[in-house]
Amino acid sequence: LLLLTDDKQLQHRLSDPRYKVPKTYWAQVEGLPTEEALARLRQGVQLKDGLTLPAEVRALDEATTADLWPRTPPIRYRASIPTSWVELTISQGMNRQVRKMCAAVGLPCLRLVRVALGELLLSPLAPGTWRELTTEEVATLRQTAGAGESAAARKLPRPAPAYKGRSRFSS
Repeated sequence: LLLLTDDKQLQHRLSDPRYKVPKTYWAQVEGLPTEEALARLRQGVQLKDGLTLPAEVRALDEATTADLWPRTPPIRYRASIPTSWVELTISQGMNRQVRKMCAAVGLPCLRLVRVALGELLLSPLAPGTWRELTTEEVATLRQTAGAGESAAARKLPRPAPAYKGRSRFSS
């Protein structure tokens, strides 16, 4: 799922990790996910970049992912190691976060597909096609990203500057 926009504020708020817009991915991983591995992903994983926020995670069955387009070139195939699919919803957005999280719990990621951005879903769109968003979808994305707030509401609270001795304007 790729969103193209000329709205800089919306794009910034959708991609900046501090706004915590949920992004949902389907990851094809090497091996079968154990309940322990899924629980670790749900709690957050320690990476070199720091601790990730907890993710919503579930194992997917083959029927769910059957409609995905084939990958070109195909992923590596090893007869002795099965592959499976996992759905992760994250709101942090660190660089290569899903791949790193999966690898940290022993499930190397072979293929990654973003299937949702906020409430915007990839599912009705055929591979290689595009469409414009409806007015309602744009409004929902703006609400999810907080892009409709006033400038005063968007500002993050900052502490008052500390007094550092005499003012240069005092007599």
